[in-house]
Amino acid sequence: MTGGLYSDAISTEVSEYGLGIAAVPIMEVLVGESPRLEGEDKDHVLRLAALEGPLPPILVDRTTMRVIDGIHRLMAASLKGQRLIDVEFFDGSSEDAFLKAVESNVEHGLPLTHADRAAAAGRILKSHPAMSDRAIAKSTGLSARAVAQLRLSSHSVPKSTVRIGRDGKVRPLNGAKGRLRAAELMKENPEASVRQVARMAGVSPATALDVRRRLERGEDPVRNQGSAVAAPEEETPSGSRSTDGSSVIRLPALATLEKLMRDPSLRQSELGRRLLRLFKENELGAKDMEDIVASVPPHCIELIVGLSRRNSQIWTEFAQLLDRRARAVNPE
Repeated sequence: MTGGLYSDAISTEVSEYGLGIAAVPIMEVLVGESPRLEGEDKDHVLRLAALEGPLPPILVDRTTMRVIDGIHRLMAASLKGQRLIDVEFFDGSSEDAFLKAVESNVEHGLPLTHADRAAAAGRILKSHPAMSDRAIAKSTGLSARAVAQLRLSSHSVPKSTVRIGRDGKVRPLNGAKGRLRAAELMKENPEASVRQVARMAGVSPATALDVRRRLERGEDPVRNQGSAVAAPEEETPSGSRSTDGSSVIRLPALATLEKLMRDPSLRQSELGRRLLRLFKENELGAKDMEDIVASVPPHCIELIVGLSRRNSQIWTEFAQLLDRRARAVNPE
């Protein structure tokens, strides 16, 4: 790489996106490692190249000049004959760069497949073994349960005595002491909020909430360390019946949503896109359910419980209407 050309480009070409973004010669940017197992999507590149106006900046490793996020945008810019491309620089290790690449692709752009995300989670477990299952789940778009299964099934994941949560805090792997402290605090002050107890005991709000529920059920606040991790969701035949007699498809929720979001018959209608947005919001909320529960102010709990039950009823009625339609279209 010619330092003079690169230095001049950064000093004289500043993007409309503001400080921290530089317009860099495309020839200076190298293709990086992608979390996509099948490589780049050529159709997506063509779609981006057909768009008018500038695309968002790509993310590039400052040391190696390799793309971390934005391969499709780089290829589209090259296809359009651009000389420069807007770049945001990343400073960090190659392991952190890959983690950032996965997070970026989960948050926006062309969705990663389930296989992409599972492979990425396996790699992150090896490079960042102290990251908690929930933190890796958030970064990869998998469920925490799926990440836990990957951790247990892999013999190459280094052992770690601590876990780094989504909040960046480091917690010991054996949380028995924190749970016992949380239980003591709850017994001493039953009116204390979950967040207050969590802060004083040095545990997460989700852990404090779990301790409170266990105490209410008369159970030990410390989980049975010998218990197995809950099994992941399994597929059942599409003709299986739920407890209310309706026909359901038992697929992992995120895989199902991903499949639906690729369906053009849904994406090309306004109501279809609206339905997909509703499902996506539900899935995103489900990942943070325990934290959301812990954040609800006590004086709002009763109202939110009622509203949640009403929403549950709406979705149940929606499923029943669809089931009746399915029976009419395909009678047995």
